[in-house]
Amino acid sequence: MKRKSPHSAQVDAGQALGYASGMAWFFRLLVIGAAAALAACTTVPRDAAPASPRQIFVSAANPLAAEAGMAVLRRGGSAADAAIAVQAMLGLVEPQSSGLGGGAFMTYYDAGTKRVTVYDGRETAPAGARPDMLLAADGTPLPFGEAALSGRATGVPGVLRMLEMAHRDHGRLAWRELFGDAERTAREGFTVTPRLVRMVTGRFPQNAAPDVRRYFTERDGTLVDAGDTLINADYADFVRRLAAQGPDALHRGPTAQRIVARLADGPVPGAMTLADLEAYRPIRRDPLCRPFRVYIVCVPPPPSSGIALLQLLAMLEGTDIAARGVADPRSWFLFAEASRLMYADRDRYVGDPAFTNVPVNGLLESDYVASRAALIGERAGPPPAAGSPPEMMTVAQDTTNEPAGTSHFVVGDAQGNVVSMTTTVESIFGSGRMVDGFFLNNQMTDFASLPRDAEGRPAANAVAPGKRPRSSMSPAIILSRDGRFVAAIGSPGGNAILAYVGKVMIGTLDWNLSMQAAIDLPNLIARGSAFNGEADKFPPGVVAALSALGVEVRPGQGEDSGLHGVILRGGRIDGGADPRREGVVLVEDAPR
Repeated sequence: MKRKSPHSAQVDAGQALGYASGMAWFFRLLVIGAAAALAACTTVPRDAAPASPRQIFVSAANPLAAEAGMAVLRRGGSAADAAIAVQAMLGLVEPQSSGLGGGAFMTYYDAGTKRVTVYDGRETAPAGARPDMLLAADGTPLPFGEAALSGRATGVPGVLRMLEMAHRDHGRLAWRELFGDAERTAREGFTVTPRLVRMVTGRFPQNAAPDVRRYFTERDGTLVDAGDTLINADYADFVRRLAAQGPDALHRGPTAQRIVARLADGPVPGAMTLADLEAYRPIRRDPLCRPFRVYIVCVPPPPSSGIALLQLLAMLEGTDIAARGVADPRSWFLFAEASRLMYADRDRYVGDPAFTNVPVNGLLESDYVASRAALIGERAGPPPAAGSPPEMMTVAQDTTNEPAGTSHFVVGDAQGNVVSMTTTVESIFGSGRMVDGFFLNNQMTDFASLPRDAEGRPAANAVAPGKRPRSSMSPAIILSRDGRFVAAIGSPGGNAILAYVGKVMIGTLDWNLSMQAAIDLPNLIARGSAFNGEADKFPPGVVAALSALGVEVRPGQGEDSGLHGVILRGGRIDGGADPRREGVVLVEDAPR
C-alpha cells in the first residue's frame, strides 16, 4: 500500500400466518384484516400510493459507493448486482464501518413475485470458541478495548458468501463484472473525507492498532488529512482475485491463511482455523413481517433485532402519536417510553435461534404488546424490566456491549426489485487488524460479556461455537397490504439502530414527512435509564417539556445514525441520505 498527498413472511398473532406459506399470508391478511385496513386508511401518507417504480436508485453512505451501484444499474444490472458493487466500494472508502472481512443482513424484495427474502451473512463464532473466551483470568470481562483488538474478537466473515447467495438467486450480470470500480479506485486512490479523518483521529481503541496506524500514516510520519489521496494496492489486488474466484478468494487459499495467521498473533490469540473459514455458510431466511397501520413491515428475524422494531411499532400503533405530530412533546415521550420497553425485552430475549429459544410470537402477541404499552404512564419512571411473553424461557440479564459502527444502503433496479442492506465490521475499523487491504471484524464482542449470571442462568446471547451474535441490524422493507413495494429503510448505530429506524418509520408513515425530512428528525435513543439524543435539534420547547415529564435528553451515541432510505410517493422515488454522514441518494429514470 502506498499513499500520496496532493495538497418471506410471518404475519399475525398465532399460527394463521406462518413462515413457510410464502406470500400467501398477504392474501389471508387481506381477508382477515380488511375491516381494520379500511378503518385505518386515513393514516396513509397522502402521496404514498404504491406502484412499481420505473426508476433506479441507490442511497449509500459515500458518493463513490452510490455511484458504483448506479453504474451497475445503468448497465442493466439487478439490485443484487449493484449491492455487491456498493459493498466492494464501501469497504475501501468507509473502512471504519463495513468491509469484506465483516458480515451483513440483506432484506430483498422481488417485484415479480412480491416476495421478501432475508439473506443472513452474520459472522459466526469459530469452532474453537469458548463461553469464557473474552473473560480475564479472574472471570471478569476483558476491557472492551483489549477484547476488541484481540485475535479472539473476529468472527468468521459472512458478507461475501451472503452476497454470492443473493447473486445466484437474483443476479443479472456476471459476478466478475461487479468489482471494476472498486479495483480501479483502490489502485488509483480516493480522496480522504473529513469523516474518515475524524474516525482515524478519534479516541477509539483501534486507532492504536499497528495496522490502523500503518495504513493511515503518510511517508512523512503524519496521519492522512482530508483531501489527501489514499491508495490501497493490496485491496485492488484482492478485489481482482475476488472478481475472478468468487468468495473462495477469502474463504480458501492464501488470504484465508493470512487471516488465520493474523488472528493467531498477539497476547490474546484467536481460535479461527482454515476449516472455520471454509465451512462458513450464509442462511436464506423467511422475513419477519407484521402489519403497521395499512402497511406490512418486513425485517430479518433473529439473530437480528428486527423483532424489537416490530414490537416498538406495535406499541406505538395503539397510541395517538400519529395525530400529535413532530412538534408535540407527547409524541416524543411516547416514542421514548415505548423504546425503553422494547429495549428491555430485546436485550433479555433475542439471540441466535439455533442456540436459544427466542419467543418471537410471544413478543409480538397482541395481548402481550398491549400489556407492555399499558405501562406507559404520564411521566417516565424507573428503567422498565423485561416482560414475561408467552413461550419465554428463563435467561440471564444481558451484558452485551454493542458499539455504534456499521453502514446501511438501499438499491432499486429497473424491474422494481429492492435491496435494503445493513453491513458491518462491528466497531471502528473492526479489530484493527488488516489482511490484504481490508480490516477484520471484531464481531465476537457482540456476544454477551458474561455467558451466565450469578445464579447460573445462561444469557440468550452467550458465546458458543458456530453461533451468530445478536445484531441490532434491521434492514427493513415496507409493503402495501397486497405486497407492493412502499419503502426501504435502515441505519447503522449499534443498539440505537432500532430507535433510528423507528423514528423514520413514524416520520414517513404517521407524520407524512418526506424521507429526507424524516431522516433529518432529531435522534432520541431511550434505553434503560438513559435518554440520549440530539437535544439541539428538537422543535422549540420540546426538550424542556420532555424534562418536565422525566425525560432528560442528553447528547452522546457513538457514530450517530447513518440512515438511508426511499419511499414511493405518487409513483416516484422519494429518497434520503443521513446528513450526519457523507452519503447521497441517487435516483434516475430506468434505462430503456
